Amino acid sequence: VTHSIPACIGSMTINGKQLDNESPVSIFAVNKCYETVQDGTFFDGSGFAALVREGYKVRSDVNITLEFRTTAAHGVLLGISSARVDAIGLEIVHGKVLFHVNNGAGRITTSYEPRGTNSLCDGKWHKLQANKSKHHISLIIDGNLVHTDNPYVQSTSADTNNPIYVGGYPADVKQNCLTSKTSFRGCLRNLVLTKGQHTELFDFSRAFDLRGVFPHSCPGAEH
Repeated sequence: VTHSIPACIGSMTINGKQLDNESPVSIFAVNKCYETVQDGTFFDGSGFAALVREGYKVRSDVNITLEFRTTAAHGVLLGISSARVDAIGLEIVHGKVLFHVNNGAGRITTSYEPRGTNSLCDGKWHKLQANKSKHHISLIIDGNLVHTDNPYVQSTSADTNNPIYVGGYPADVKQNCLTSKTSFRGCLRNLVLTKGQHTELFDFSRAFDLRGVFPHSCPGAEH
């Protein structure tokens, strides 16, 4: 076995002597344990998860679904870009969810803002679905649909070839469809990308780069 265990370990003794967990000599990718834990992956607001090292090709259509929980009004949810302008991006800015798409002719954005005193940054789980179908884009948050007319009807394919960055992205990586550089703080779960008949559920523990992200460990309350 060469991979770490997604679990909590405590009260360990060796030869009758209890180990001091509070002051380890060295530590790597070990987070706190929580009394109440939910399914999901915890993002501590400092990093990101990088998936699909060889690059994800959005092209004409993609449907993204995920659930998120946060108390922060800003944070990157997901970005897939290219070396050129083609890209897609999902982010929370001032408590709104924005879905950006650039098929090469220009960026278009659809935005969801909750009404009244409702908030997407209330620490509760919210369901998100972002759909790009050729030049059409739409966003469904907790069952509420918003969409935007696209003036660039001839441009239908987002020719991306970079990894999927979730919850943020490295400083040296260009993201053409994200306005924020703020890493997400909170929990994400059930990230699914669908293209045609192909559906892929992403396991964050299989990311090729994880920084400030703790798979399979979502605290029951914000810490």
